[in-house]
Amino acid sequence: MAKVSATDLERQIFEKEEIRVIIRAPRNTMFDEYNFERKAAVNTSITDWYNTRLKPILGDNYEADIIDGFGTNPHGRTGIERVRKSYAEK
Repeated sequence: MAKVSATDLERQIFEKEEIRVIIRAPRNTMFDEYNFERKAAVNTSITDWYNTRLKPILGDNYEADIIDGFGTNPHGRTGIERVRKSYAEK
């Protein structure tokens, strides 16, 4: 599996999931690609998405923040579709 920088991983996630993620890692850290065929279901919570899709890629040493269209971190129970729509609302 190809490795990508944190910046490229953030871009891959935005292109697939339509949500903005900021990964907290040193610049030279390499991660597995975001290789999901489909974006997460509209009723997926931010916490569920993070734990099932992003955390396995980041591992235990790195974290990431999800940023909504208002520039804030949405609550973990917020649905991913609500976050996606928040960018258009701004």
